[in-house]
Amino acid sequence: MKWLPVLLSLTLLGGAPPRIAAGAPPAAAPAHPASGSADAAPLPNLPRRAIMSQVPKRSETAPEYRWKLEDIFADQAAWDKEYGKAKELIRSAAAFQGTLSEASRLKACFELEDDIGYHVERLYVFANMKHHEDTAEPQYQALSEKSQKLSVEAGEALSFLTPEVLALPEEKLEAFIADPQLAPYKHTLEEMKRQKAHVLSKNEESLLAQVGNISSAPNTIFSMLNNADLKFPKVRNEQGEEVELSHGRYIEFLESRDQNVRREAFKAMYDTYGKLKNTLASTLSANVTKNVFYAKARKYPSVLEMSLYGDNIPKTVYTNLIDTVHGSLPLMYRYMELRKKLLGVDELHMYDLFAPLVDEFDMKITFDEAKKITAESLKPLGEDYGKALQQGYSDSWIDVYENEGKRSGAYSWGAYGTHPYVLLNHKDNLNSMFTLTHEMGHALHSFYSDGNQKYRDAQYTIFLAEVASTLNEALLMDHLLKKSTDRKEKMYLLTYYADQFRTTVFRQTMFAEFEKIIHEKAEAGESLTPQELSKIYYGLNELYYGKGMTVDKDIEMEWARIPHFYNSFYVYKYATGFSAATSFAKQILDEGQPAVDRYLGFLKSGGSDFSINILRKAGVDMSSPEPIEQAMSVFEDVIRQLEELVDSPSE
Repeated sequence: MKWLPVLLSLTLLGGAPPRIAAGAPPAAAPAHPASGSADAAPLPNLPRRAIMSQVPKRSETAPEYRWKLEDIFADQAAWDKEYGKAKELIRSAAAFQGTLSEASRLKACFELEDDIGYHVERLYVFANMKHHEDTAEPQYQALSEKSQKLSVEAGEALSFLTPEVLALPEEKLEAFIADPQLAPYKHTLEEMKRQKAHVLSKNEESLLAQVGNISSAPNTIFSMLNNADLKFPKVRNEQGEEVELSHGRYIEFLESRDQNVRREAFKAMYDTYGKLKNTLASTLSANVTKNVFYAKARKYPSVLEMSLYGDNIPKTVYTNLIDTVHGSLPLMYRYMELRKKLLGVDELHMYDLFAPLVDEFDMKITFDEAKKITAESLKPLGEDYGKALQQGYSDSWIDVYENEGKRSGAYSWGAYGTHPYVLLNHKDNLNSMFTLTHEMGHALHSFYSDGNQKYRDAQYTIFLAEVASTLNEALLMDHLLKKSTDRKEKMYLLTYYADQFRTTVFRQTMFAEFEKIIHEKAEAGESLTPQELSKIYYGLNELYYGKGMTVDKDIEMEWARIPHFYNSFYVYKYATGFSAATSFAKQILDEGQPAVDRYLGFLKSGGSDFSINILRKAGVDMSSPEPIEQAMSVFEDVIRQLEELVDSPSE
């Protein structure tokens, strides 16, 4: 159910909690490629800022820089009152069990489900955001746990609904879909009907539910190996000091200006994984075998099609992505040649991919300046969008600065019926400005969706979630590049943008292709030995980076450290979301108002239709190669501008 908290729902295909967006609270989903062991591109050589001697307490942060959660609940008494109401509603659900063959009873049950969801969502979101203000505060630790238990209780109370509807005869379900009194729930019923072919008998479903804990074993084992048991050796940093390598430090070593430091860290990382290659191959193979089992049990043609089915995504979306990126690989090869030239090396190695390409460039941007610049950059989206953005800035949607105990990172969240919220830990730099515009993209997506859809249809899918945020970043980048007159600043921005394409489109597509190949081999009865996995992965690196890159042998073990492969066929959404956003941005900048109107229609659609249809209506057809081709044309322009700057005389 859409209001279940993220810990319960994000790991399920197609599942998403209310108002969820990138970096949202307690995350069970894979990390965005901008973090973690996916090794995405950071801002190039972001200056290391001095750390404050003491992080301020929550009470020491000025009120104008704190979000106003009182807009959800005025005080604890108001929360407690609504909690009591939610408990009563949950208790009333039992009366509907066994009565859903009548349209009037089904309508009333759907209404109750929405009512429960609305209240539980508000309670859960408020409790957790209060907890995130200061995670050490015991009152809100307890409130967070209380809201979690309530949401589980609600899910259990309504668990009969879908199975009972799916057990109805086909003609009865068709009659419900056509029944005018059930019109607000037509999309829900159509989705239930679509899923029915893959729902098994009661006994079979019970059996599958019982093996659920066993099926999570590959991911659990990998997580324990990767996060708890793996020990990395010490490597030398730029000062010649021996420092223990870790997941967190690895990317810092790869960003070093000293190629010897980069090489040593790279080899140490993959030597460590290589020592466990048989165990790690068995673990990944077990995960693939589990997927094949579920696909066969639920009568899907393949694991890929099972994975896409939840969001009703055609297989062509996946294959078009791979095929179109293959056709654009000459652009990647061209960028690799440019990277080699900028680094001044005779050979470009895999450990050189994160090395800074430009001299350190410090862009100090205060939060107030960041708000002004982002507002200016988003003017192409029109007056109405601008007013909504300013409302977010002025009406205390944003919790801006770090304080003692505050949750790290950034996210956009909220509850239906109140405005969205954004949590930041703002620093006065370029990266934080991009984070602000990214999270406000999510927030305004929810703002428009909630304002134009009923509760049930307001929540958009994960497939769509990154589009609005990434579009905002694309418009901000376009604005900064057009405004910049400083050669050094422009190169700094262009290298950042180029590496976004490399890591979010090309690299994630390579991951997606690797997943497709290994699942097809397993479905054909072939074994996934460490040698076979390494051979496939090494070959893909050769293909994606080209002959201008020295593809070091060590990279063949990288498959062993990517946690995304245990949430199968997920990473392609990063590439499609980035491509859709880039396509929208190009249309908006080229066409003006007609494209803006289509885009605002996308924001207002929420989850009222299948994701692919919502995008298509707005002018981005992800079942065709066109959006990816449009994104690639932008990438080509970025490379061209970089080449011109590299070849022009220095100032």
